[in-house]
Amino acid sequence: MTDSVAAILVHVADTEAGLAWYQRAFPKAERRWLEEFDFAYLQVGTVDLEIVQADEKVASGAAGSVVYWAVEDFDRALKHFEALGALLYRGPMAIQEGLWMCQVRDPWGNCIGFRGPRPEYKGEEA
Repeated sequence: MTDSVAAILVHVADTEAGLAWYQRAFPKAERRWLEEFDFAYLQVGTVDLEIVQADEKVASGAAGSVVYWAVEDFDRALKHFEALGALLYRGPMAIQEGLWMCQVRDPWGNCIGFRGPRPEYKGEEA
């Protein structure tokens, strides 16, 4: 086993709408297509972001693990996601080494976390 993340599955009610939303949320993501499986996904850096159909076994929404993405500018990332319709769910809060973190919820209720510095922030609390 390696110690790197290979793929993240995000469960949504409408996979095409989910792919489109996440492509806007992660503008550097490359849309990939696996013809033999009739499956589209996004590649974000070295991670496959797989937007899959929610079902009776795995529904969409906040129910457990949250993936945190590293961002270069915390406030800019939060504004970007909010402009796409994501809702602030938890935070922002100061964490170690001058970084900040929060969680937002996508249109299907899934949590997306991010952590990073706040270059323009001068105060102590959010």
